[in-house]
Amino acid sequence: MHLSLSIILLLNCTIAILPFEYSVQYDEQDAFLTVPEIISKYGYPVEEHYVTTPDGYILKLHRIPHGANSVLPAKPVLVMHGLLCSSADWIITGPNHGLGYFLADRGYDVWLGNARGNKFSRNHTTLNPDANPEFWKFSFHEIGTIDVPAMIDYILGVTKQRQLFHVGYSQGTTSFYIMTSMRPEYNKKVRVHVSLAPVAYMAFVKSPILRFLAHWFPVEKLFEAIGFHEFNPSNEFLKKIADKYCKKDESIQNLCANVLFALCGYSPAEMNTTLIPVIFAHTPAGASVQQIMHYAQLVRTGQFQQYDFGIDNLGIYGSLFPPLYEIKHIETPIYLVYSHNDWLAASEGVFTLCKHLGDNCKQKLKVSDNLFNHIDYMYGTRAPEVVYAKVTNIMAHY
Repeated sequence: MHLSLSIILLLNCTIAILPFEYSVQYDEQDAFLTVPEIISKYGYPVEEHYVTTPDGYILKLHRIPHGANSVLPAKPVLVMHGLLCSSADWIITGPNHGLGYFLADRGYDVWLGNARGNKFSRNHTTLNPDANPEFWKFSFHEIGTIDVPAMIDYILGVTKQRQLFHVGYSQGTTSFYIMTSMRPEYNKKVRVHVSLAPVAYMAFVKSPILRFLAHWFPVEKLFEAIGFHEFNPSNEFLKKIADKYCKKDESIQNLCANVLFALCGYSPAEMNTTLIPVIFAHTPAGASVQQIMHYAQLVRTGQFQQYDFGIDNLGIYGSLFPPLYEIKHIETPIYLVYSHNDWLAASEGVFTLCKHLGDNCKQKLKVSDNLFNHIDYMYGTRAPEVVYAKVTNIMAHY
């Protein structure tokens, strides 16, 4: 079931194969290395840290405390990944291209977070994720209200700092808005937040398959009935397929690349097809079905709201409908980086988000490349130039 659903989602919107051009420093053998091994291989310091949340989830953070050629004290920045992603996505494209290296080389103490349920944070003090369905009863709501605050407190404790920077991508932006609206004390702990591909108001999502799933109501009941709680495609399976087939001739590489354009928008010029075996070895990283269903609800309603439990709403919330997230109360300065060709973080949704944020939406920054899509924020050839430079320019003012 895990694999079949993965293929349906990944093959969505597969389009005619076009040629690609790309050149970057990375190694195909990185498909077989761990995150610390990859970071160390390129000459960067790396640490692994563990954070236990108040409700028992054990989260892993990967830290790059400084650049390859610097040992100077650095200001901490927490980078949070998107849905089905992990800390690995910020380092697998190699030095000069991965956001983790990019920030470290520019004087930041980089902490790459992993939310509950992904392969690095698939652990709990009492619950077994393979045997206890209760482990998977969470969405990005709990990531925002519990996981990210726990990471921030841990990082500030280790670094003995009062504030840190926060960069979120996709779900990493969603969870930040939730944290700062529902746990307002954390506004003072973040110097500035930069949203890459902001996701909150999803009425304008362009992905046909996501819109279909959002409006096909039986899907939630079906998953519940068959006890399907975890969305976790096999990285071993994808690694073998990619290693065997995606390193062949150019046409096969381009076919493999089309799989990565699923849900996200088509951007052939930004994709290095020879990197695909490395990507598939580390991504998808897993998530709860409830996370995906929560996003489907946002598409369906067009509201930025808490999880809809249906008939149980009255007992949980004291109302028939889930409460909205009151993001107008957020106090942290927020910058929104968006792109025209993003099928998930549509520009209309970004404009709506900025309107609701009010004065704390400091600026909307459009990526100059009109074909830049949702996955290009992680893997795009020009991401350092058209996105990451914006991030460090913003952070430099705080």
